[in-house]
Amino acid sequence: MTHIDVPTPSQVPSHKPFLQVTWDDEETPARGFVVIDQLVTGIATGGMRMRPGCTLGEVNELAREMTLKMAAFGIHVGGAKGGIDFDPADPRAEEVRERFVRAVRPLLERYWVTAGDLGTRQEQLDETFARVGLGDSSFHAAVVRADDETEVRSRIRHASHALTDGLKLAELIGGYGVAEAALAALDHRGIPAANATAALQGFGAMGGSTALYLSRAGVRITGITDSRGLILNTGRGLDVESLLAARDAAGVIDRSVLREDDAEAPGEDWLGLDVDVLVPAAVSYVINPDNCDRVRAGLVVEAANVPTTAEAERSLHARGVTVVPDFVANTGAAAGAWWVILGEVVSPAGACTRLSAQMRPLVRRLMAEAGAAGVPMRDAAVGFARDNARRLSGEFGSVVAFRDLYSSTQQESVPEAVPVVTLDAAAPVGPPSGAEPDLAEALDKPVAGGRPAAEALPAYSAAYWPGPAEGDAQS
Repeated sequence: MTHIDVPTPSQVPSHKPFLQVTWDDEETPARGFVVIDQLVTGIATGGMRMRPGCTLGEVNELAREMTLKMAAFGIHVGGAKGGIDFDPADPRAEEVRERFVRAVRPLLERYWVTAGDLGTRQEQLDETFARVGLGDSSFHAAVVRADDETEVRSRIRHASHALTDGLKLAELIGGYGVAEAALAALDHRGIPAANATAALQGFGAMGGSTALYLSRAGVRITGITDSRGLILNTGRGLDVESLLAARDAAGVIDRSVLREDDAEAPGEDWLGLDVDVLVPAAVSYVINPDNCDRVRAGLVVEAANVPTTAEAERSLHARGVTVVPDFVANTGAAAGAWWVILGEVVSPAGACTRLSAQMRPLVRRLMAEAGAAGVPMRDAAVGFARDNARRLSGEFGSVVAFRDLYSSTQQESVPEAVPVVTLDAAAPVGPPSGAEPDLAEALDKPVAGGRPAAEALPAYSAAYWPGPAEGDAQS
């Protein structure tokens, strides 16, 4: 049976959610939840996860995070999330997911744009949508708002199937954004990338691509943790690309590729490594009051969702450790997907260029504001996102959209073919001028669409950025 609770809607992130749905499966003990935290332009976005122990409170918090993510990057949609309390390894998982999708179909048809998440691969979700008659993409609720659905679906297929560095856009863009956030934070601290060290917990899609692009920027990755433990090389650093080639679908590294001077240690030791940057890229609440005193890094850049508890973050701030919050650092996947949906970018290169041009000045600005006020960076980021959320709701409408979702975007056509690219990891990092783009002024101003127009963003590339995709990506 499905129970629906509709609290009074609000237009700011710190509020009770607009809508909560709880679903109980009739054939298994599975229970599912949907939370729409906020609607903007009559729509909200957020992934659909499946894990044992998933709760309504967890989904509620993640939906609020999605509102903050969209608002921080000026994307005119609200935040939502779905979760199923069930083991994705159970042979009945696909059937459970399909029954859940059927149960909440009215939301998925018009209001909730979802995507793969923990325990749910994007391919699985798209197949589920096709089986229940919702088209070939979990982005259905956005696609049906377009004047030309065929063109939008083609654009999504092109961008999502293109391979760059052997990775699909969804696999690289999230970690690329985390790397950009870390590089901006290092720059703000006056630490050159070539002199910096980092350690990561998690080596799946997010952790793997974060490590890849940090290492290509010159950062020495000295520790990586997967489910089997910690791999270390505090001297010359780990060979990230070799480890990526040796990981399985679950992000577990084949230890046979380790070099003679690579070492292994218990997984929990990652937290106390003497590095400049720690990147939690696996599970929530991994940095908590019981272990945060072990952190020696000056920066924690959150790739996972809610990896640091509020109490631990306050403790870290008191010690001078900056936590770059998840809803800023890990927004790349969500932002990249929406830029593709709206036609603002059509390739991994375009998405990464756009993401860097917004991420770096935003991180620097928020760190500076937080430092001046003597508060954690999260406080400055929430304030910035809250202001944007109010403006976006006022400009685009909330529950009932009064401006079309696509009206403010300049859609690009899908290229017929994309050339093969070879990235030169040894080339110097940074734009040709040697200067970063500064979008602080643009970010301060209300602009069409609630964000800097695409043509206002600097068009430059760096050697470690993903280039055009490999081969003809259309399908």
